[in-house]
Amino acid sequence: MNGKVTTARTRLERGRSALGPALELVHTGRAPTRAVLTAELGVTRATAGAVAAELEALGLIRVDSRPGAAAGSQGRPSHRLSIDDTGPVALAAQVHADGFRAALVGLGGGIVATAPGCVAVSADPAQVLGEVVDAGAALLRETGRRCVGAGLAVPSAVAEPEGTALNPLHLAWPAGAPVRDIFADRVRAAGITGPAFTGNDVNLAALAEHRHGAGRGAQHLLCVATGHRGVGGALVLDGRLHTGSSGLALEVGHLTVNPEGRPCHCGSRGCLDVEADPLAFLTAAGREPGPEVSLLQQSQELLRTEYADPTVRAAAEELIDRLGLGLAGLVNILNPDRIILGGLHRDLLDADPERLRAVVADRSLWGRSGGVPILPCTLDHNSLVGAAELAWQPVLDDPLTVLPARAS
Repeated sequence: MNGKVTTARTRLERGRSALGPALELVHTGRAPTRAVLTAELGVTRATAGAVAAELEALGLIRVDSRPGAAAGSQGRPSHRLSIDDTGPVALAAQVHADGFRAALVGLGGGIVATAPGCVAVSADPAQVLGEVVDAGAALLRETGRRCVGAGLAVPSAVAEPEGTALNPLHLAWPAGAPVRDIFADRVRAAGITGPAFTGNDVNLAALAEHRHGAGRGAQHLLCVATGHRGVGGALVLDGRLHTGSSGLALEVGHLTVNPEGRPCHCGSRGCLDVEADPLAFLTAAGREPGPEVSLLQQSQELLRTEYADPTVRAAAEELIDRLGLGLAGLVNILNPDRIILGGLHRDLLDADPERLRAVVADRSLWGRSGGVPILPCTLDHNSLVGAAELAWQPVLDDPLTVLPARAS
């Protein structure tokens, strides 16, 4: 009798320790069935069933007890596992040079609700972050969803452990603004429960793409993107962001790609930040930016609708060559197994993929030996999804401690 009790207790403890890994497998789409979950966790079928049932009781996943057999499968069909689309959400916020956006993001990276913000961003970070949190709080009230925490994406390197924005140049915020503390204060003031996190927007885009998009399965993933202004980069190693000793790694925007090029905000000249962003493209194409929509939208529209114009095509080729030169240097240093491009860079890749790949291969030592796959990012609002990943991480680490069981 005592032996049976001990066995049951051991199974329970093993199951509880597997809750986090099991939830991450479902969250990232790597365990669509209980059979796959069993194999991935390396546990018995009974333990996997208990783990799935516990996650279902927490309101995080759904277990389909009447599954159909997958095509080509043999043996007894396995229960399907999916995200509970009525479950909790994370509040995600993003601030950029042309405005802000708030969203609610569920497990699996799905955006449940979103609210765009203003076009002009104040030079006062407290005002802007208060407005974006208020927009997120309104979404929570409208949907009635419980919230696990909040994440913020900003177009600046974020120093660790202080949580300060060191170079929010395109926002006109003061260098060293304590964005994490301000954001956390606004989240608490709005009555939103759970921890609050802050990160660089491209870092968070890379994290989201690695878990849910074009970077899934990569071991050494390099992400380079240009959004509304400037160029950012990120590296994901074995599933974790490489942020360096103090959060400041991969400031790729300040690689020099044209020594005689445009002056950069950092004091140098010809950096990717000013040679391969939307403003650089519009300028090279001879277009005067307008105030109606963001620089990113104007650049994307020009590229998609007027690429046949020789001036526009020449401007695109100029940016592709500059971007390729920067990517080649990064390939030589980092040796990634995949590169993904976001923002306007994704559109430049779509416009002339062979040109960009040829520049990278020609200028990089490892590129000549077989090439590195260069792919477009696939997630809409990937920085928002990445901000939500920060808030979801404590749940993925220990769901039983963070969340109470949902009342039946």
